[in-house]
Amino acid sequence: MRLILLTCLTMAAFAANSVLNRVAVADGAIDPSSFAMIRVLSGALALCLILAVRGGRLPVFEPARVVGSVSLAAYMIGFSLAYISLDAGLGALILFGTVQVSMFGWSALQGARPSARQITGAAIAFVGLVLALWPSDGASADVSGTLLMVLAGLGWAAYTLAGKGARDPLATTAANFVVATPLLAIALLGGALHAAPSGIALAIASGAVTSGLGYALWYSVLPDMQAQTAAVVQLSVPIIAILAGAVILGEVITLTIVVSAILVLGGIALAVISPKLQGDRS
Repeated sequence: MRLILLTCLTMAAFAANSVLNRVAVADGAIDPSSFAMIRVLSGALALCLILAVRGGRLPVFEPARVVGSVSLAAYMIGFSLAYISLDAGLGALILFGTVQVSMFGWSALQGARPSARQITGAAIAFVGLVLALWPSDGASADVSGTLLMVLAGLGWAAYTLAGKGARDPLATTAANFVVATPLLAIALLGGALHAAPSGIALAIASGAVTSGLGYALWYSVLPDMQAQTAAVVQLSVPIIAILAGAVILGEVITLTIVVSAILVLGGIALAVISPKLQGDRS
C-alpha cells in the first residue's frame, strides 16, 4: 500500500510539471530557457538544503553523475522548449510514450523478458498514445515541439534507468541537479532571456517541489519496481496532465482524448496488476 501511495504522489508531481511549465511559457511570463535554468537551480538548492538537514554526503564526483546529470539536462531542455507549442496534456503523452518505448527497448536489450501480460498491457497503452497523437479534431501535434519532447523522453528514460541503482535517492538526485545546473547554463545561455515574477515563482515551484522532491521520491520507489512496470506506471502522468490542463488551462478534452485515456489506463492496469489473481497453474 505504501508503494502504491508514494507512486501516485510521484505521478501527480510529474504531471504538475507539465502544467506549471505550460502556464509559465504560454503566458509569456518567462522564456523556456530561463524556466529550465531556474527550475534545475531551485531543485538543486532545495535538495541540498534537505540533505544538509538530514545529514549525508553529496556524491557529485561519482562516475554515475555523468549519465544522471546529462540525461537530466537533456530532459529539462527538451521539456521546457517543447511547451512553447504543445498543450500540457499532449506534451505529457509524447514524453511518457517515449519513456515507455525506450525503457521497454532497453530492458529487452539487456536480456529481460517481460511477461505476455506486460507486453499486452504496454501495447494497449501505446495504442492509446498513438490515438492521442493522430491528427484528428482539426489539429495535430507541432512537429518541432514533438521532437523536443521526444528528446525529453529519451533523457528521462535514461535518468530513470540510471536511478535504479541509487543507494541514497535523495543524495543522488541532489547531486544530479547540482551537476546539471552548469550544463544547462552552457547549453541555454545566450538567447533572449526574460522572466516576470510570476514566471520565476512557477519555475521555482516546479524545481523545488514537483521536480526536486518528486524525483527524489521517484528514486526511492524505483528499487521496488521492475523496469517494465516503472515504464508503464508513468503512462498515468499524461492522463493526470490532460485533466489538469482542462481544469486549469482550459484545454479541450475531445472524444479522441477520452478514448485514449481509457486505453492507456486499461493497459497500465493489465501490465501492473499482479497475475497472482489468476492462480497458480503448476
